Amino acid sequence: MDKPSAMPVDFRHPLQRTPFHERARALSQVDSFVPWSGYSTVDVFTTVEQEYFAVRNAATLYDLTPMVKYRIVGREAVPYLNRLITRDVTKLKVNRVAYCVWCNDAGHLVDDGTLFRSGESEYLLCTAERQIDWLLSSADGFEVEVAEITEQVAALALQGPTSCSVLKALGLAGIENLKPFEIGRFTFAGAPLSVSRTGFTGDLGYELWITPDSALTLWDALMTAGRSWGIRPIGSQALNMVRIEAGFILPNVDFVSAEHTIRTGRDRSPLEMGLGWLVDFDKGHFTGRRALLEEQRRGVARMLVGLDIAGNKPARDSLLYAAPTAKREIGSVTSAMWSPTCKRNIALAMVEAPHFKTGTRLWVDIYLNRELVWERRMCQALVVDRPFFAPERRRATPAADY
Repeated sequence: MDKPSAMPVDFRHPLQRTPFHERARALSQVDSFVPWSGYSTVDVFTTVEQEYFAVRNAATLYDLTPMVKYRIVGREAVPYLNRLITRDVTKLKVNRVAYCVWCNDAGHLVDDGTLFRSGESEYLLCTAERQIDWLLSSADGFEVEVAEITEQVAALALQGPTSCSVLKALGLAGIENLKPFEIGRFTFAGAPLSVSRTGFTGDLGYELWITPDSALTLWDALMTAGRSWGIRPIGSQALNMVRIEAGFILPNVDFVSAEHTIRTGRDRSPLEMGLGWLVDFDKGHFTGRRALLEEQRRGVARMLVGLDIAGNKPARDSLLYAAPTAKREIGSVTSAMWSPTCKRNIALAMVEAPHFKTGTRLWVDIYLNRELVWERRMCQALVVDRPFFAPERRRATPAADY
């Protein structure tokens, strides 16, 4: 009888490992990993509390490699992107980054992401989920090449008030002069290193992009350089907390892609998400423009807003009411937390018109599990502007030392 062959590696490990996995596994104390875009990533290294406070008071590393990356090049890259996304791409200069969204013909959100302009006709589009089918179908008729290069780029988010100090200690001369949403080009250990002043924390921070074969060298050098500035790795749970404070939205939490929704009325437009500032109606035609113009004319039916809620019990998955005795809900909470930095009970919520105006008072129906017994709290909430937390250091140039 023939000896059975060894199992394929991909069968034993269906989730890919990032170039930083070896270091992340060694530092993980609670063995908490979660899937992200086909990769295994750390959810919590030690405790969520330690990692959260490190973002707001020191420097942190977060493995961004699973972020899906698309290289877009060609003579008609700009016309293609201007047709795809709602912003005016012609305004994006070389070595700059822009947050963007794109829609279907009905004006409903397909996804959001960050667009990096690497050259005159070369761009990098980063998204949380794979969008290759949509990007390729949108490229019909344009002289442009779209290719996924996720595995070709290792990425780290270095975030927190001491992040610039860490990069200076690493030897990146002039890094303090990098402006928000600007890209700097450096050489590290003989390899090209791109650094963008971007992030998902609403704080001072950078994102570092390098080839996978130099990934571990970069990680080790950052951990050594940052030792005096309290550097530590963080997982997805801590990142989720700080992104709520920053008022940033998250796919499959605050919205579902129009390509994935099944039930009628569950997709959302950029106007409903409070992202009207990303829609440029003056640049010419783009996918969803007619529908968004009509929605703007008649007024949005609902909008994602910030809430300041009484008490200190997070209002996760709670329903909203116009009055404590009202029978019909007027919205629901999508993300919520008690903010240790703001000392406020905050939330993002989708609220029906006309109740989403800033200053409107609402009521939140919160359910708490106390030793396996459910209790109900009806708490008052105030519609407030986002972000909840916006320190001056996030935009200060040159970046200060801490």
